[in-house]
Amino acid sequence: MVSATTSNSSTTSLLSTTVTAARSATATNVATNTSSTTSDATDTTDSNALSSLASNYTTFLTLLTTQLKNQDPSSPMSSDSFTTELAQFAGVEQQVATNTNLKTLISLTEDGQQSSNMSLVGKTATATTSELPLQNGSSQISFTTTSAEPIAIAVTDSSGNVVQTAEYTSTVGTNTWTWNGTDTNGNQLADGSYNIAVETADSSGNTSAVPFQVTGSVTGVTRDGTTLYVEMGASKIDMSNVTSFSDASSSSSSSSSSTTSSSSTSS
Repeated sequence: MVSATTSNSSTTSLLSTTVTAARSATATNVATNTSSTTSDATDTTDSNALSSLASNYTTFLTLLTTQLKNQDPSSPMSSDSFTTELAQFAGVEQQVATNTNLKTLISLTEDGQQSSNMSLVGKTATATTSELPLQNGSSQISFTTTSAEPIAIAVTDSSGNVVQTAEYTSTVGTNTWTWNGTDTNGNQLADGSYNIAVETADSSGNTSAVPFQVTGSVTGVTRDGTTLYVEMGASKIDMSNVTSFSDASSSSSSSSSSTTSSSSTSS
């Protein structure tokens, strides 16, 4: 197990940069999760538009019938105008029906796809995301370094508050960092969706982000509009960001061969 290193001026600067990156990830994830709710509003708008068209068509037929009933028999109204309008409304009605049927077919297809994806529940998912799912008091990330490098990790909650940090030197190859869900004071935090950033620094003190992947247990698959999401506890990850699925048992055995560091507070 890799132990955390003691902070000095360079590592303090690295940690500060990492904290800023984690807070930026928090803001991005909050904005993304908020925008994902707009599809429901779009569906409502489409429904209202269809209702309006149907209402206008009914009103037109009512007015036309009234005109025909009350026209002057000696000077009947021309049929050209209302015949053209009737044909136009009939065309619109057919388009509305076609669009409705297409939406139904698309919805059925997506529902079928979502049902098949439910077989993923219980599997371990690995994803490229800054969202960190804390499940059953544990969370894990992995990253690869080509040399022993100073590593700083910062975890924030949904409000951007720093709840945990860690600093240590990585080893060559795959590194795994496991967070036990405690904050910097040792208090156990509730399961939920957190945010994480990982950074390193070169010999000149220049910092850069370290690409990493998050691992979690799949608890559900949902669809928002045309986008599928994999749920890992309270975290909702875009399916396109998931790189692999595996059985929980095989995932546990493979992670045992990686260099592992447990969560620790920087001193």
